[in-house]
This record gives sequence, structure tokens and C-alpha cells, in this order.
Amino acid sequence: MRVKICGITRAEDARLAATLGAAAVGFIFWPASPRYVDPSRARTIVGQLPPFVTPVGVFVNQPIEHVLAVARLAGVSAIQLHGDEIAGDYASLGYRVIKAVPLRGADDRATARAVPASATVLLDAHDPERRGGTGRPIDWTIAATIARERPVVLSGGLSADNVSDAVRAVAPYAVDVSSGVEDAPGVKNAARLRAFFAAVEKS
Repeated sequence: MRVKICGITRAEDARLAATLGAAAVGFIFWPASPRYVDPSRARTIVGQLPPFVTPVGVFVNQPIEHVLAVARLAGVSAIQLHGDEIAGDYASLGYRVIKAVPLRGADDRATARAVPASATVLLDAHDPERRGGTGRPIDWTIAATIARERPVVLSGGLSADNVSDAVRAVAPYAVDVSSGVEDAPGVKNAARLRAFFAAVEKS
């Protein structure tokens, strides 16, 4: 099971995530987020990652030109769109694209289907203000129906306490965690990170 640790602001957290087996780490470049990280700081952290860990830049309703400039500056290799963006508009930028779909109910299955196959769907809790990192779980039953149709990254309120159950219920392509392994926004807890990966291993 692939794991993405999101909301990285410190090099030591990124290094530990990589050591524990993370497939990706996320850097939030939306200034309204409590986990915002300056692109230059992110670039320094990206430079310390091993080649098998994918650095992901997270954006929310920011102009394409800005997204591209920040992605180049920070050195990320994937772009995560966590707002109302149209994923297809980013297909020609030369980056892997992840499109967040806020899951409110069964009707959002159509939203997930509409995301182009060239992009990866990430399922998260609906919150038009915080846009992720809410710590609230989503409906795993609905998520499972989407996961049967296409590979999905499961997010939303995951922690060491529930990730095994979530993986068994949804069968996602990957899981994404932020607040569930933190002491404070952007500050990861080493023990919680280790516990999360251990729980994933048992799923």
C-alpha cells in the first residue's frame, strides 16, 4: 500500500517519512493553509529526498501560470489540485496530476468519473474553507464504489487507529495522511508516523 504524507514543512519529517517507506510527500503552496510552506524552503527539503519518493505540490484555485512557476521552483514532480480546478487543463504541463474530489455523498461518484484518466483521483472530506487537513473521515462505502471503478488515493481523517480498517473497506491505490500524524499543523509526530506505517503494513 502506497503512503503519501502531506503537509510537510520540515526536512526531518520528510526524511523520516522516506525512511518509513513513503511513496510521496506533499507540500502545500496555498497561502491560506496552516501548513503552507515557502517554495524555496520546499526545494531545500525536496533536495534531501531519495529518488523513489515523489514530491507533490498542493494548490487551491491558483492560476496555472503560478502553479507552473512554483512547481518548477520547488522541484516537485506532481501537482495536486485541491480546489475547483479542471484537471484536464493541467495535462500538458509535464507533471503528474492528482485531483482532489471532496466526498459529500453518492452523487460525487459522477465527479470522480469525470476526472480524466490521465489524472489520479484523491478522495477527501468536503470543506470549502480549509480544503483538506480537516481530520474528518469520509464515507468509506461511497469511496469503495469509486475505488472499484478507478484507482484512488484515500484521504480524510486517517490515523494509525483507523487506516487498517479504511484500507480493507475501500481497497485504495494509496492513502494520504496529514493531521492524523501531527502535533500541530505542519509539525509531524515521529511516533505517530511510525504507528501509521505500522498500521498500514497490517492492513
